[in-house]
Amino acid sequence: MTENGGFEPVFCTIVPPHVLDRLAQAEDPVLHGPARRTLRRDAYERTQRRLTTVVGAPAVAALAEAEPGKPRRTVYDARHRTDLPGTKVRGEGDAPGRDATVNRAYAGLGATFELLLKAYSRDSIDGHGLPMDATVHYDEDYNNAFWNGEQMVFGDGDGEIFLDFTIPVDVIGHELAHGVTQYTANLDYFGQSGALNESVSDVFGALIKQYTLGQTAEEADWLIGAGLLAPRVTGRALRSMKEPGTAYDDDVLGKDPQPATMDDYVRTGRDNGGVHINSGIPNHAFYLAATTLGGHAWERAGQVWYDVLTGGELEQDARFTDFATLTVKAARARYGEGEELRAVSKAWERVGVRTQ
Repeated sequence: MTENGGFEPVFCTIVPPHVLDRLAQAEDPVLHGPARRTLRRDAYERTQRRLTTVVGAPAVAALAEAEPGKPRRTVYDARHRTDLPGTKVRGEGDAPGRDATVNRAYAGLGATFELLLKAYSRDSIDGHGLPMDATVHYDEDYNNAFWNGEQMVFGDGDGEIFLDFTIPVDVIGHELAHGVTQYTANLDYFGQSGALNESVSDVFGALIKQYTLGQTAEEADWLIGAGLLAPRVTGRALRSMKEPGTAYDDDVLGKDPQPATMDDYVRTGRDNGGVHINSGIPNHAFYLAATTLGGHAWERAGQVWYDVLTGGELEQDARFTDFATLTVKAARARYGEGEELRAVSKAWERVGVRTQ
């Protein structure tokens, strides 16, 4: 059950459908083959998640040896097949093996667990010690990573456009943050609430990366998926929170379509109403608030966003104005009438989102 009383696991991918659609139209079969297979596999997994909402998600078995505040990580190897979870290759406390992908997945799960616990006193994704499972080497040339409501799954990429999806720790954090949203505000995955769902994952993905690297807001690159694009791609990452719309501009992928303000809000029926596109607006608001405050972004700006996500007042169908208003309320409640309130309020004003 989520903290708002519902349970609706959502199939959430790091690579937006519009990117894969563009690749699927390429003339070169080396490019369109993996993209088309990925789109078909994503469609199947999305259907499976819808079925889960009808029949219910399987219960997570309690582990007798589990300790509060301790991670319970398990990494599986799909061996380029699609049966989940696959073969167990590393459990909690096991020494690193020879497979760098397995080791990165294990470390990324741990980094996410540590930030949630140390910064927000949250014990795993659900707040109650939920085991963290991940499957690597999923399918052949699979160009995505996803949270399916129960676990993380990583493709190896096609090597032409995308590299191994465990390389950027913020990709791991992004997808696990979808799980946190699932167990808290449970934001609908459509339109502005869906864009908020994606943005919250980008925010906490970025914070996990910054926490892991020990970076301040000023030192961070604010890119989502840096290191994921293959050398042939003209681009730096999948998204930029600092400068939405500038992450890539490539002859195959096209140009990053994210807007930074409401002036350029994209109205579309694709991608669940543009959830991966319009998330650039709340992303940029967080960047502005965090860099105005300075220091470690997970501390004050991140705390405000976390308070809203977990506070119980955020409706599942929330719009940008609803979320923005609650961040102002949360900043005032936690920090009073000081610089935190001013930074948050001004950030939303600069991206054109009203706070009531």
